Amino acid sequence: MNIALLANPTAGKGRRAGLLPAVVERLREGGAAVTVLPGTLDGARRAVDEARDAARRAVDEGCDALVAMGGDGTVHLGLQAVAGTGVPFGIVPAGTGNDFAVRLGLPASPVAAAGVAADALRDGGRRAIDLARAVGADGTAVWFGAVLAAGFDAFVNERANRMRWPRGAQRYNRAIVEELLTLRPRRYTMCLDGVKSEFDSVLVAVGNTESYGGGFRIAPGADPTDGLLDVVVAEPLGRLTLMRLRPRVLKGTHVHDRRVTVHRARTVELDSAGVTAYADGERISPLPVAITCVPGALTLLG
Repeated sequence: MNIALLANPTAGKGRRAGLLPAVVERLREGGAAVTVLPGTLDGARRAVDEARDAARRAVDEGCDALVAMGGDGTVHLGLQAVAGTGVPFGIVPAGTGNDFAVRLGLPASPVAAAGVAADALRDGGRRAIDLARAVGADGTAVWFGAVLAAGFDAFVNERANRMRWPRGAQRYNRAIVEELLTLRPRRYTMCLDGVKSEFDSVLVAVGNTESYGGGFRIAPGADPTDGLLDVVVAEPLGRLTLMRLRPRVLKGTHVHDRRVTVHRARTVELDSAGVTAYADGERISPLPVAITCVPGALTLLG
């Protein structure tokens, strides 16, 4: 058996890059050969494209499994290669948030997670996991495993990605403050399984699993095995109300607020002028976007 390992040494600020040899060794203990593919390095567009293409080539050339070592962004790249192929996928969480891995119940330790993947490949341990397929009006088509954001959090990501200073978490915090200063409701058109509605909102999220952003449980009831997506909509909120509600998202209790509504559907169409969707923390495309839950699209090791 041959495992293709997509490893990002800069994930989680590089804190776990030194564990790569131990992860490779643990994967080999299951009896497989391991080929290390190029990771996303500094996150530059060229490097990301190379990593994605390397993962797809490995799958096309017949690897027995693809394993992604990194954060949610690295996992997102791996999903583009294996979704719908039946090729088993393993996750070695080594990022900051690791939302998808956490919600799938995988070990937090990279070496332990590598052991789960290796043992599952050797022993035939597999789980069928739903993924979501998002298609933009510009032709962009991607798979995602966690959450698609199309409201306030998407605007924060978009602003943070344009910034060159400061770096790290402080850039994200600055983006939050600046977005709050310009916060305003936007008009959305949404179609759930063919049923259309229009509303004003400051926050719209579509969850295959329940969390994003390092543990914010935006869609606490989302189950990646039920064939449905959870759509969370918050009615127009002021700056202070939104910030007071935000800590409750960590516990998932915000959905009990009368100003928050949760829907479930297999297909979701979203449109709103000037909104760009982000999924698994990655930029997808401007709205409109059509999202479909594809049951069992991922074959997970462990």
